Amino acid sequence: MHRVVLQREIRSRASHKALSWFNSSNPFRHAHSLPFATVEAEEISGSQPAEVQNLVQGKWKGSAVWNTLVDPLNGEPFIKVAEINENEIQPFVESLSKCPKHGLHNPFKSPERYLLYGDISAKAAHMLSLPKVSDFFTRLIQRVSPKSYQQAFGEVYVTQKFLENFSGDQVRFLARSFAVPGNHIGQQSHGYRWPYGPVAIITPFNFPLEIPVLQLMGALYMGNKPILKVDSKVSIVMDQMMRLLHHCGLPVEDVDFINSDGKTMNKLLMEANPRMTLFTGSSRVAEKLAVDLKGRVKLEDAGFDWKILGPDVEEVDYVAWVCDQDAYACSGQKCSAQSILFMHENWSTSSLISKVKDLAERRKLEDLTVGPVLTVTTEAMLEHKKNLLQIPGSKLLFGGEPLQNHSIPAIYGALKPTAIYIPLEEILKPTNYELVTKEIFGPFQIITDYKKDQLPMVFDALERMHAHLTAAVVSNDPIFLQDVIGKTVNGTTYAGLRARTTGAPQNHWFGPAGDPRGAGIGTPEAIKLVWSCHREIIYDFGPLPRGFEIPPST
Repeated sequence: MHRVVLQREIRSRASHKALSWFNSSNPFRHAHSLPFATVEAEEISGSQPAEVQNLVQGKWKGSAVWNTLVDPLNGEPFIKVAEINENEIQPFVESLSKCPKHGLHNPFKSPERYLLYGDISAKAAHMLSLPKVSDFFTRLIQRVSPKSYQQAFGEVYVTQKFLENFSGDQVRFLARSFAVPGNHIGQQSHGYRWPYGPVAIITPFNFPLEIPVLQLMGALYMGNKPILKVDSKVSIVMDQMMRLLHHCGLPVEDVDFINSDGKTMNKLLMEANPRMTLFTGSSRVAEKLAVDLKGRVKLEDAGFDWKILGPDVEEVDYVAWVCDQDAYACSGQKCSAQSILFMHENWSTSSLISKVKDLAERRKLEDLTVGPVLTVTTEAMLEHKKNLLQIPGSKLLFGGEPLQNHSIPAIYGALKPTAIYIPLEEILKPTNYELVTKEIFGPFQIITDYKKDQLPMVFDALERMHAHLTAAVVSNDPIFLQDVIGKTVNGTTYAGLRARTTGAPQNHWFGPAGDPRGAGIGTPEAIKLVWSCHREIIYDFGPLPRGFEIPPST
C-alpha cells in the first residue's frame, strides 16, 4: 500500500516548472519518444531488438561481438549487448589512467564542479519525477528484471528522491572540512574529504537502476572518475539512464560505461589499477576482488538475512504481510531478503504461518509478484529443498514446487514461494549449519522457532553467519530489543513491531557491518565513507618567535 502512496506522491510532484523544462528541452516532444531514450520499453522484442552500447572517453561505441539476451519471461532473443572482450579494453584502461589520484575535482581544484553536480542532480530528479519518464524506467526494469510494477517503481522513486536530496549545495556540503587550532600562532590543521581519482563500480542484476545510480553519483560528487559495469542482463537500464544524465548536463567524459563478462572486467581492473573499486554482488566474487586488488575495495556482498520475532504477539496480519514481502517480493532476489525467520514460541501458536502461506500463494506470474529467478535454476532450488528435508524434524510448510503454465527459459528459475521448517537444535549442528544458511537468491526461506530460554542458541546461530547486511527484530519489548541489538552486528537492522529486512529507502544508511571493507549507499555518511578518504593539511605560517636561535640536535 505504501508504494501506491509513493507513486501518487511522485506523480503529483511533476510540477509545472518541471514539465515546462522537460518540454522546452525536448526536440521530439511532438513524438512519443523521450529526448534521451533510444528504446521503447514495451516494444523491445525479437523483431525489434534493443541494443546496449559502451561509453568510453566520451563516445558511445559497440564491440566486435554482440551478446544476445533472451527475454526472461518467454525466452525470445530481445536485447543485443555490445560486450567488450579482453582485446578491446585498452581505451578503457587509458581513460582511467588519465585521471590523476587527486581526482577531477577536490576542495582545492575545480570546486565549481561541486555546483555542477548539484545542478545535474536537480535536473535528473525533475526528469524522474515526470510520470512519462518514471513509467519508462519502471517498465524497462520489468523487462529485464521481472518484478511487480510497484517494486520496479520503488527503484525509480528512491533514485529520484536521492537525486533530489543532493541537489543545489548539498554536493559541496559532502566535502565539508574542519579545522583545529594549532600549538602556536599561525598554525592550524584542516581535515578534508579527498577523492581517490580513478575508481570502478560493479553492480548486480537485481536493482538495475537504484544501486548503480546511487553509487555512481556518490563517486562523481566526491570528485572521482568512475568506470561503471552493470550485469549485462540488465545493463540496458543504465545505458538509458546515462543518456538521461547526459541530457541533464553530465559531462560525457566523466564516466565510462562498459559491458563485459567477469573475466574481461577482472583483466581491466588489474591493468587500469583503479584506486578504489565498489563491488555489489556475490561473496565469492567479492573475496576474489579483495585479493586481486590488494584490499582497495568496498563491498556490499551477499546477505543471509534474519528476522527474530520477540515474545510479544501483536498485529499478526501486519507482521505476516511484512514477512511475505521481505521473503518473496522480487521473487526473493534482494540482498536484504528475509532468509531465515526465528519465531518466539508465542508466535508458533498464532496464525502467523498460515497467514504467510495464504499471502505467498496469492502471488502470481501474471502481475510479476512472483517471477523468474535469474541466478538460480529451478533444479538447483528443488535440490536444495530435497537436501534440507533430509534433516530430522524438517518439513515443507508451503511451496516447493515449480511454477506452472509459463514460458520462462530453463536457464532461469521458476519456483513457487517456499518455506521449510527446521528445528533450531538441528540448524546448529555442524553437519547442517552450512546447508541451512546457504543463500538461495530466490523465493526461499527457512523458518524455525525458539523457547524463551533458547535465545542464546539463536545468538549462536547469528554469530556464526558470514554476512551481516540486514536484520529485523520484531518486538516492542524494550528489554528484548536491547538484548538482541546488543548481541548482533548487522549493518542495517530494523527494530520494533513494524521492523522489516527489505525496502531500504534513500533516507537511511544501507550496508553491512562487522567488516572494514563494508560499503554503504544512499546517505552523506555512506558517500563520504565509500568515495572519499581523509586528507589533513597543516598550515604553519609563523611568525617565528623573536630572536629565534637554532636549538641543539635531538
